[in-house]
Amino acid sequence: MLKFFKSTLPTRLLLLLLLVLALRLPLLWWGLPLMPIELRAMLVGERLGEGVRLYRDLYDSTAPLAAALAGLLELVGSRPLWLYRLLALALLTFQAIRFNFVLNRADVLPERGYLAALVYLLVGSASTDLDIFSPLLLGHTFLIAGFSALLPTSREGYDNRRLFRAGFLIGVAALCYLPLALFLLLGLFAVITFAANSFRSFLLLVCGFLFPYAVVASFFLYTGSLPGFVQFHLQPTISGLVAGTDGLPLPVQLQLLVVPGLVLALGLLRSLLGPPGLVFQVKFQQLMLVWVLVAAAIAFAGRGVAPGTAALLLPPVAYFSLYLWQKTARAWVPEVGLLLLVGAVLLVRYRAVFFLDDALQLPLESRYAVQPDPRTNFLQGQRLLVLGPSLRPYAHNRLASPYLDWRLAQVDFGHLDEYAAVFRLARSLGSNPPQYLIDQRNLLPELRYKLPHVFGRYEPTSTKGVYRLGK
Repeated sequence: MLKFFKSTLPTRLLLLLLLVLALRLPLLWWGLPLMPIELRAMLVGERLGEGVRLYRDLYDSTAPLAAALAGLLELVGSRPLWLYRLLALALLTFQAIRFNFVLNRADVLPERGYLAALVYLLVGSASTDLDIFSPLLLGHTFLIAGFSALLPTSREGYDNRRLFRAGFLIGVAALCYLPLALFLLLGLFAVITFAANSFRSFLLLVCGFLFPYAVVASFFLYTGSLPGFVQFHLQPTISGLVAGTDGLPLPVQLQLLVVPGLVLALGLLRSLLGPPGLVFQVKFQQLMLVWVLVAAAIAFAGRGVAPGTAALLLPPVAYFSLYLWQKTARAWVPEVGLLLLVGAVLLVRYRAVFFLDDALQLPLESRYAVQPDPRTNFLQGQRLLVLGPSLRPYAHNRLASPYLDWRLAQVDFGHLDEYAAVFRLARSLGSNPPQYLIDQRNLLPELRYKLPHVFGRYEPTSTKGVYRLGK
């Protein structure tokens, strides 16, 4: 198998794609449960499709480009979950092929081929966390697309346009998931390592990074959403208020990182014990080590539980794994190692099919999917307002207010003793109130007192905490 994928013939790439589809499509065909991050994206897409303006008429921290893509997907159909899953698969496949292309073109190792892409897709298929669309996965795709621009066009220096493009793509990635802006540190290290004029080169990188933010800020300024962009996206993300929202618990994330972590550790050890390569190859190795550190910083910013966090480790895992497949005195050792990796991925991925989740002490990701709320099963296709953090009632209903993220909604519901907050509630809900209200925080009595013309119209149903809009 190693000899086959060490060739650069296009047939190897075709077989690689078939292997990935054979590994992932059966589970996609059988159906994967709806995850919280997907439900949030579809709710954002629905609201944008209705003509509301992000951050002004919708209180959510989703990054602007991720939200815009959700709105575009909503044009294809109502909540196209299958399209989200196919998009996630396409993004991961593009990342693997693009990163493999960069490694081959830069001659970071003497041997070329598709082994890096193979490992990238194998390790990326070990968990359903990368089967789902997430802003981090989307932003990481732009990082991979711009990674080659951080490498010099020659061994002497940089092309200025390439540096600007690298910064621009890092900025676009940050507009998908803000903590990815930390990859500017990787760009700084690349500039110091490769560029002749480090200060001037880093300024070009920063200018490229700020350009997409200038465009987005100008758009929000003219649409009246700039204060909301700062209040509901920048400030909560930087402060960590929304870090890790909708992700798997940290213990589960760490367990799922055992396989890529082991491959990374073994590959790193082999690279350090082996003979040093050319100067450029040594510098590239250092660059990938810095990638690991920056990925750790981004994971820390998301408290280790942001959906798609595992994607951050895939490039260094794919690169350092190449040292494991190099020729040795025992030619069978690398072959066995690759087969063990394939077996480990299959074991983790299909542990539910073989009932091995208890034996592996690894809970299924489906346990953290959006579970139907039996108390609100009678609500289907209704316009709701949920006074609380749970998004479960929205699984089969529509969001009918700006208040998607409950923590951000505290700017109004947490200050009901202030006139400005009560006024914003009346303006947001008075003209077109939701058909049903689900009170998870027992706020309705106070809301009826403060805004009787809006909340005084709600009548209790047979289900406790669920109210219907009366005439």
